[in-house]
Amino acid sequence: MPQAGDFKRTAVGERSVIMVRDGADIRVVENRCAHRGVAFCRERHGRVTEFFCPYHQWNYNLKGELVGLPFRRGVKQDGRVNGGMPADFKLSDHGLNPLKVARRGGAVFASFDANIEPFEDFLGPEVLHYDDRVFSDTRPLKLLGYNRQRVPANWKLMQENIKDPYHPGLLHTWFVTFGLWRADQKSQMVMDAKHRHACMVSRRNEGGVGTVTQGVTSFKAGMQLHDDRLLDVVPEAWWGGPSMVMMTLFPSLIVQQQVNSLSTRHIQPVAPGVFDFVWTHFGLAEDDAAMTRRRLRQANLFGPAGFVSADDGEVIACVQQAFAANDQARTLSELDGRDVKATDHMVTETLIRGMHRYWREVMAL
Repeated sequence: MPQAGDFKRTAVGERSVIMVRDGADIRVVENRCAHRGVAFCRERHGRVTEFFCPYHQWNYNLKGELVGLPFRRGVKQDGRVNGGMPADFKLSDHGLNPLKVARRGGAVFASFDANIEPFEDFLGPEVLHYDDRVFSDTRPLKLLGYNRQRVPANWKLMQENIKDPYHPGLLHTWFVTFGLWRADQKSQMVMDAKHRHACMVSRRNEGGVGTVTQGVTSFKAGMQLHDDRLLDVVPEAWWGGPSMVMMTLFPSLIVQQQVNSLSTRHIQPVAPGVFDFVWTHFGLAEDDAAMTRRRLRQANLFGPAGFVSADDGEVIACVQQAFAANDQARTLSELDGRDVKATDHMVTETLIRGMHRYWREVMAL
């Protein structure tokens, strides 16, 4: 959003919000007119000089301040004034609901909690290191495109899925066959002190037959690519070693670096059993045309119809179906014990246990 008035409509939880550039500032306000509650912004993005609500034409500036409304002082008719707002009505009392905003490395984060801790404290040093690895003021990103999908499942199931290193080398044929993610790789599971955020960090190997593929039905030893450019991986200096980092920021953001593919995935709950999943794909501003094409090709592994990610959307929908049929059912997450700790391997469910421990604390359960 380089120009004043550039805006993007998105969501924080189930609530629609608008991010807008106001001079040098980035503001985020709730997409809800202060008058009758209309979600007045319908476009996903654009450029404006002001916001107005079509219902009763209330106008707001880019700060979200109410600057005008029709008939505030009534309407003159037959020598008298009809209607109008009360004498003590103040424009300044009826602006759009502002969110607290944090900016770091070109990314914008917002919260309805005006007293939330600083963003750096919210992430903690362990996770902030990996956030800075992707979002950097000295190495700006370049937008490549979006995908959207609606997933018929509770939002926590997707957070679980991306905190689960147990499944990728078992569910995903592409990962286990071509060595993108499997249990015999050097890995780390990293969490913040409250166990709400996590990073799954790993280094690709060459795949092929091994002890971790024995009896694994998703492993296809004879599978070959018709176009091997899909896995034309070029190591990048900024990786600093790992070829893959999947970062989950509680409750709703996933930051993905899978070899040369970069993206964020935003969970936007719609109802208890439905969420929208919004993918934003990136390159680096310094990329040449060949690297941009490489990133876009590798992005075919991910997204709603991705060779990998399509599996995740389907399997968590199946979990949701089973829960809907039996709301007394329980699940088990005891791989690698029952405690919560960082590990140097991926044969674990510790990140899932950590997230649910934190969620239960927040919900006072």
